[in-house]
Amino acid sequence: MRSVRPARVPAARVSPPPGPGSLTAVQRRLGRDWRLAALFLAPMAVLVGGLVLVPIARSIITSTTERHGQDTVFVGLDNYLHLVDDGQFHTGVVNSFVFTAYAEIFKVVLGLAAALLLHHRRRGRAVLAGLLLVPWVVPTVVTAFSWRALLDPIFGSVNNLLTATGIGPLLVDLHLVDSWPAGWLSDPELAMPSVILVNVWKGVPFFTVCFLAGLKAIPADLYEAATIDGASSMQRFVNVTLPGLRHVITVTVTLSSIWTFNNFDLVWLLTQGGPGDVTAPYVLVAYSKAILQLQYGAGAAVTLIMLPVIGGLVFLLVRLLRQDSGANLPRARRAALRVGTRARKALPWVITAVVTGLLLWASPQIFWKAAVILGVILLIAAAVGRVVSTLQSRGGRRASSTVSGLGSWVALAGLLFFVLGPLYWIGVTAFKSEGQVVMRTDDLWPTPWTTEQFTALFANQPFGRWYLNTLLVSAASTAVALVCAALAGYALARLRFRGAQGFTVTVLLTYVMPGALLFIPLYQMLIGARLTDSLWSLVVTYPTFTLPFATWLLVGYFSSIPVELEEAALVDGCSRIQAFGRVVLPLAKPGLLAVALFTLTNAWNEFLFAFVFITKDEYKTLPVGMQSMIAGDVVPQGQLAAASLLVSIPVVVMYAFGQRFLTEGLTAGAVKG
Repeated sequence: MRSVRPARVPAARVSPPPGPGSLTAVQRRLGRDWRLAALFLAPMAVLVGGLVLVPIARSIITSTTERHGQDTVFVGLDNYLHLVDDGQFHTGVVNSFVFTAYAEIFKVVLGLAAALLLHHRRRGRAVLAGLLLVPWVVPTVVTAFSWRALLDPIFGSVNNLLTATGIGPLLVDLHLVDSWPAGWLSDPELAMPSVILVNVWKGVPFFTVCFLAGLKAIPADLYEAATIDGASSMQRFVNVTLPGLRHVITVTVTLSSIWTFNNFDLVWLLTQGGPGDVTAPYVLVAYSKAILQLQYGAGAAVTLIMLPVIGGLVFLLVRLLRQDSGANLPRARRAALRVGTRARKALPWVITAVVTGLLLWASPQIFWKAAVILGVILLIAAAVGRVVSTLQSRGGRRASSTVSGLGSWVALAGLLFFVLGPLYWIGVTAFKSEGQVVMRTDDLWPTPWTTEQFTALFANQPFGRWYLNTLLVSAASTAVALVCAALAGYALARLRFRGAQGFTVTVLLTYVMPGALLFIPLYQMLIGARLTDSLWSLVVTYPTFTLPFATWLLVGYFSSIPVELEEAALVDGCSRIQAFGRVVLPLAKPGLLAVALFTLTNAWNEFLFAFVFITKDEYKTLPVGMQSMIAGDVVPQGQLAAASLLVSIPVVVMYAFGQRFLTEGLTAGAVKG
């Protein structure tokens, strides 16, 4: 937290700053700005306390009970003890770990590669970055639908393409798949890798944007100095780029790991945990026990017993943020932080060794396949870098530039094909006739183009109502998050009051609390308040995952605004509230827009709460409504493609116009915060 110091001006105009003796006893005890801080933090405190802290406390109480018919009885720790011998729970925990670990590894590799390719490109970088961002923007239900269709063993375009190119039979020869055509989502050996692939496809854009913001923050003179010293491109990457991205990589991986570990909607929409339980994460186990079996105590125990894992990741994140702000600490404190430098340098290697060993134990059938794919990617990148370095050392600048440019374009082409392929399939399927969809004719191009699917969508489904519901809920929750987060973020970044650090840590903790931990007690609370099956149930509960993130990002952004500008406004006679409204908020527009885009997208895409709290068609949002269009094995692919297009277009358009502000907000807020 940064203190606000009055500017130095002639004594005739400004009275000296208040010293300790001029403060009241209450101010000395609670802090100079405690009154204004209480006013600014009150909305945030009420929402977080009522929607996060109270439900967590209630979940702890619920986990000690068991339902017997209509009665709920106290059973102490029995629900936790039963999990020791619960095979379904054990499988869920292992699945969550395997799913998270492999997904994060490939997100880091592909996200870093994409960021480096875009960072060194002078022309078309904004357009390419916008295209790569699309998978992260589109709703999860769109992601799941498109990949389910593409991975269909008989009619899916993936098998057809791999068969036509001869890659499919080659995969069998290399023992990467057991038979051909492959049942990507129905084969127990391939289901988990396929779900991981889809999660990587959706998550790589987030890593790319964060890494791009981090690369922009690395001083160019460091690269110039390394080049003068004769460092190769690989040496510059190892000694300049990676150290410069240390903070960004750690924060991004930690946050993404928390999200991935607690993922429910993607797995549910793709496989519903099958075949068998091979893809069922622990969140799905909790949902099954609490919602399907109505054993709230057992479901709450499943989510709470995993809380130490989340707590460990949060502790790592908080330690990182404190170390990153070490420049503002007293000299003795900075010296204490430097004591553990060697240990911190060794920590990533220790974590890597432990995770590798656990993955080899938990999923040996996936481990070597992932190692082969990752090894091929790294070998190709190393080979291209070696060729470029060799040509440069021999004075062949033009040849090295040609090889480097050609390699970059090939890599970008492959990345764009991977990113945009599923979206292209959605686009063309939406404009096919029902006969073309069923018969699989003209798979890559509609012949003729028709709006038949859009007409059938509005005629056969209450799609317009779902669209309006989603728009209302998203707009309301975004407005609440934006107002409360702006007030709370400013208070935590600028005002001096006792408990500021504790409140900041609480915000961070609530930010990373998974929806899996909250949906059971929130569901019970909504039943008691008779708010289930209403849009109010979503408007009330969505701030649990939008507000903490918005506050955390804005704390970093407000801290990046020069305090001297605010001091000048105070000297000119503005009150603190007037300085906030007239100076700080206009300068924080990029951060506010970034927050609005994030919160609106999260609310637009949210599935778990809407799936649990809403059962009536007239109150469903788009993700839940589209999921309900699938009845057993009957999948209206044409109508779903049309719905996916209509759902995705508004968010994609908003991100296209706000992409510059989004990157700026990330750079000054989440990346530096």
